[in-house]
Amino acid sequence: MSIFGKILGKIFGSGRAEATTASSSSAPASSARPAAPVAGGSAGAAAAPARAPMSQVDVAAVLDDLAGKSKQKLDWRHSIVDLMKLLDLDSGLGARKELAQELGYRGDTSDSATMNIWLHKQVMVKLAENGGRVPDELRS
Repeated sequence: MSIFGKILGKIFGSGRAEATTASSSSAPASSARPAAPVAGGSAGAAAAPARAPMSQVDVAAVLDDLAGKSKQKLDWRHSIVDLMKLLDLDSGLGARKELAQELGYRGDTSDSATMNIWLHKQVMVKLAENGGRVPDELRS
């Protein structure tokens, strides 16, 4: 599963992450969408009901709840590293570069500060595109 798929899984639940992972990345999405219905009628039918409840997920509330239970003070609202740590995912530079590639980052991955800011914003945008309620200030 992709890193963004893992993020979706941690916030929305693993079944929904698998259904939306193909539509989350820009390049593979066009080729993955037509393949899903062909793979089996039930898979296409299962994806539609999964999207309805997903729109009810308040991303900030889920992440705030996790942060409240964490022993570490993690600033998930501003830091992609802290967001990934909160979700118990690898937050190392290699994992962030892989996530950047998945999400279509075209900048210099050696400039990790710029990449991290872009990643955080893009993850919030993608969570919203996949049905999560994300505060406007986290998507801009």
